[in-house]
Amino acid sequence: MMFTSCGYPSTEAYFAAFPTWNLQTPRRSSSELSMFMEITPAQNISRDKGGGFRSKLRCLSKVVNFSPKSVNKGKRKSYGGVLPSILKALEAENDLVKALELQCQNLSPKEQTVILKEQTRWENTLKVFEWFKSQKDYVSSVIHYNIVLRALGRSQRWDELRLCWVDMEKNQVFPTNNTYGMLVDVYGKAGLVKEALLWIKHMQSRGIYPDEVTMSTVVKVLKDAKEYDRADRFYKCWCSGKIEQEDLGLDNLGDRQSISFKQFLSTELFRSGARSYSLGVPVNGDDKRERIPRLTSTYNTLIDLYGKAGRLKDASDVFASMLKAGVELDNFTFNTMIHICGKQGSLSEAEALLDKMEERGIAPDTKTYNTFISLYADAGNVDAALKCYRKISKLGLSPDDVTFRAILKILCERNMVQEVEDLIQELEHSGNRIDESSLPLLAKMYLDEGLAEKAKLLIEKCRVEWGLCSRTYAAIMDVYVEKGLSSEAEALFISKRDESGHGVLEYNVMIKAYGKSKHYQKAVELFRGMRNRGLWPDECTYNSLIQMLAGGDLVDNSNDILAEMQEAGFVPSCSTFSAVISSFAKQKRLSDAVGIFMEMFSAGVKPNEVTYGVLVNALVENGNTEEAIKYFRAMEQAGISANHVILTSMMKAYGKIGSVEGAKQMYEKMEELHGGPDVVASNSMINLYGENGMVSEAEAIFDDLIQNDSADGSTFATMMDVYKNMGMLDEAIQIAIKMKRSGLLDNSGSFNKVMACYATKGLLIECGEILHEFLVEKKLSPDAGTFKVLFTVLKKSGFPRKAVKELESSLWEGKPFAKQATITSVFSILGLHSYALESCGIFKKDHGTGAIDASAYNAAIRAYTAYGKIDQALNMFMKMQGEGLEPDIVTLISLVKCYGKASMIEGIKRIQSQMKYGAIEVNESLYRAIIDAYRIANRNDLAEMAAQEMRLASETQETNEAPE
Repeated sequence: MMFTSCGYPSTEAYFAAFPTWNLQTPRRSSSELSMFMEITPAQNISRDKGGGFRSKLRCLSKVVNFSPKSVNKGKRKSYGGVLPSILKALEAENDLVKALELQCQNLSPKEQTVILKEQTRWENTLKVFEWFKSQKDYVSSVIHYNIVLRALGRSQRWDELRLCWVDMEKNQVFPTNNTYGMLVDVYGKAGLVKEALLWIKHMQSRGIYPDEVTMSTVVKVLKDAKEYDRADRFYKCWCSGKIEQEDLGLDNLGDRQSISFKQFLSTELFRSGARSYSLGVPVNGDDKRERIPRLTSTYNTLIDLYGKAGRLKDASDVFASMLKAGVELDNFTFNTMIHICGKQGSLSEAEALLDKMEERGIAPDTKTYNTFISLYADAGNVDAALKCYRKISKLGLSPDDVTFRAILKILCERNMVQEVEDLIQELEHSGNRIDESSLPLLAKMYLDEGLAEKAKLLIEKCRVEWGLCSRTYAAIMDVYVEKGLSSEAEALFISKRDESGHGVLEYNVMIKAYGKSKHYQKAVELFRGMRNRGLWPDECTYNSLIQMLAGGDLVDNSNDILAEMQEAGFVPSCSTFSAVISSFAKQKRLSDAVGIFMEMFSAGVKPNEVTYGVLVNALVENGNTEEAIKYFRAMEQAGISANHVILTSMMKAYGKIGSVEGAKQMYEKMEELHGGPDVVASNSMINLYGENGMVSEAEAIFDDLIQNDSADGSTFATMMDVYKNMGMLDEAIQIAIKMKRSGLLDNSGSFNKVMACYATKGLLIECGEILHEFLVEKKLSPDAGTFKVLFTVLKKSGFPRKAVKELESSLWEGKPFAKQATITSVFSILGLHSYALESCGIFKKDHGTGAIDASAYNAAIRAYTAYGKIDQALNMFMKMQGEGLEPDIVTLISLVKCYGKASMIEGIKRIQSQMKYGAIEVNESLYRAIIDAYRIANRNDLAEMAAQEMRLASETQETNEAPE
């Protein structure tokens, strides 16, 4: 199969290239087709006793022997003669030996074979076989041994299988290709990949070369183990006629297997039958002819292999070879190619294959449409997926569990509640029920839509009607936990406990729930109570609980359970160790963190980049730079690549010891990583260059970030600081302007830096404008850094120093409205009177929230006076007196200015008189304010008299202070 998108001929071109082949196959029922896909190669193909193929095995459809279970959905295959009555009697009789003695005398070898095959339990298979062997006229048969070996292998009764193999050798019954293929199959399905392949070595040692079915079985075992390259290599070596040990890749499978090749061959199992003999099949090196597969099942396995390996062209080539060789295509062939095309994104090619499938007389089955349902769902085409679902019934096919699961998944993920409920109703009317595995999806859908009660009712209904397994309960509980509904998960957990008890998985989910809701003590109590209910925590239980406690800063508790976990024989995961190290580091307990790190090696757990990153960063933050560098180098020596986090920490480390070159090396390492340096690392490097006066280097990184649209607010703020600290105020202002235009002024820190820059440059009005944007437009709250800048602005604006000190004192003491008073004073002194009045409005609005001190009244009076709001200023003064507050010098100065603007001469005189006669302490600033007020009111005569009075008061004060 090839694709136009890949530059290869299309599906149409492939079929057109072979017009003379008759590729039609008889139509089969959906049940036959679905069962066909479950048959192993050893079942599908019959052989001659010598290991060769019969000539009639050209076409798979002619030789498939469907097992009774697969064809009749569990019903026994019908037999003629006495077999049905014998099988029925054996099934009914508890004493199997007695039944055999009564029913199974004088059976033919073929009848014996049928009786052996029809046993459903390995124990019965073995008993029947032993009884047959005990009969005087019994002739040992490799077919019978194969049936018994298969039954024992499928049940994973390895000891019994070994004894049967030894007995086979003892009775001079030699294994055939069929025997070895079957053994490879059962060992492979048990996950014993290396042992499965060792059977191939054994058969070669006995002079038997794998036939096509055995080869196909080996390829399937390697495919299922995801050893795609080894499967491909074995197939190609088989074709060339020479299979070596390295072709099997046994040495590279050692990590996942328990014994070596030498150990395996030395067992009693492989010592048996060591004599070499020939069945007429060439061994390695004896036949150089190229072998070409002839069976549909082989091609199907190869197509599936290359599809799963992502080797689309190879899968296409195999498909083309089938057509060229005249090998019959079947449903499995098309279904596999359709699946491969769809998963590779070539949905149109998959659809073209469906058309060709129908043209060739091969009827699509339920699995075909299930595949399309999945592909359309992945493509987001819900309508097409639902159309495929409806087509299954329209064509007379029966939807299976896979169909319903797929459709429910599609609808649930899109929260299509009504459609889901219609489908459930359809299921129930057809006598089917919801698959248990779909319940978590259904619960999530209802919870997403706020229909928690419906979720609860559905779960309860399914629980009552057919019961739910532990895994399903755990999955549903996890849905509640992920939605933040820990109490609902707990209720489900308790109801299951009262009903039938829990499994470990449910405990694990409940511990997770308590962790998410920060009920750590409950999690520990649940963990401690597991043993009381006959359950033992598993590896997941320990890892989850330790990580949860470490994340909740309960590091001592997590450390205790870490020790318990190891005492119980479990090895903590790297993530678990890292969590405990991180928790110790967060609490500045670095010696404990290092101790856990060293403990990892004792436990045989290798630290990863996350572990090293946590430790290195903690050491850097604590000032242990040399130690951090030591662990970083140890990480490199261990062959672990540093990530962004570690390199950023190391940049900080080198920055703290003033090593620009070291930090630069870390930054260059980061440039080699995927995505290059992140903005945090780049900002750190800008800052380091700035601290060392390397402006051009800092500018280069800044410009690169701007060009790549990667700069953030911290980038601008850092670059601004670089210019500011170097005295390059104009450049700093330009950065501030760019930052404002970019919309990155969005937090108090960035605003503070911009205002500080303007204040340093003396652009005080602009600073006030930015302050207003900060407070009103962005609605941000000023912090200590903000007020530090504002006090600088007040001092630079000529605001009375005593007033500044008074505002500072009120602010640090936390007096009500101290912050607002400072802000109002800034706006007022800068002449931004409208802003100042806005700020004054806060006093009126929030007056009931607490008493206003003198500095706040003073700020309001100053603002109202500056804006000519004399009535409001005097009103504020009256409120101040009503609060029992004595006016200070700052207040009086503001009040005098107010009187002057209102030409209230008597008010000015009253304050002047109080100061003249000692009611108010003589103050030069107040005198000057009085003089200015008289002049504003056009009373220059009174202004002159006040000036003379000020000079006289000053001379008197100097005389009094002079030493006697």
